[in-house]
Amino acid sequence: MTQMPKVLPPELRQSEEPLAEISARLEKVPAEERIRWALERFRPEIMLSTSFGAQSAVSLHMATQQWPDIPVVMVDTGYLFPETYRFADQLTERLKLNLKVYRADTSAAWLEARHGKLWEHGIEGIEQYNKLTKVEPMNRAIRELGVRGWITGLRRQQAKSRSELGVLGLQNGVIKIQPIIDWTDKMIFQYLTKHDLPYHPLWEKGYVSIGDVQTTRPLTGDMTEEETRFFGLKRECGIHDSGTLDPGL
Repeated sequence: MTQMPKVLPPELRQSEEPLAEISARLEKVPAEERIRWALERFRPEIMLSTSFGAQSAVSLHMATQQWPDIPVVMVDTGYLFPETYRFADQLTERLKLNLKVYRADTSAAWLEARHGKLWEHGIEGIEQYNKLTKVEPMNRAIRELGVRGWITGLRRQQAKSRSELGVLGLQNGVIKIQPIIDWTDKMIFQYLTKHDLPYHPLWEKGYVSIGDVQTTRPLTGDMTEEETRFFGLKRECGIHDSGTLDPGL
């Protein structure tokens, strides 16, 4: 798998303001202003990624309000909940999304024929599964779309692994913009209510972080949100690994 060089885009390398300082400045402005900054800097070489998860309607609505035709990338593992596919159809139609679906080169059935049920083989199996079905398709999307800016819906409140993330991050040479990184669950609820937007249908059944059928569990009283994914062995699927700023930037 070809990796993009871990360097800043030319216009940011030439900027007098370090990326870390820009990120700190963006901490002080509303989420909509963060998206506006990203679009002014990177459009049209920018995308929004979504899993059509529990609260995805927020980022999808907010970004498309400013650029209706922004490429929206979804990685389909072939193992998503039926409710997720229907939710994706619902939001795509309502928001007129410019949806671009990426999948592994190998189908889910063929993947199992070759490797078995990788997610049943501990952390190493889970990481191999994620690499094949999620990371590779997302990296391919970034390359094929010529992306230099990448908007995500990550939030610090979602997991310890995200607690130190800034508004901006650098991952494999791409600038990540996380406009709702500091939003609370209450702010998500208020935005969805204000704009009459839905949660994922499984939200009402206790699913707070929604991925693949076989590696996602509803939240119970004795669990943390992180433990609802990958049997509690890990939180991140690999797509958003190494998304922090290097101290020297």
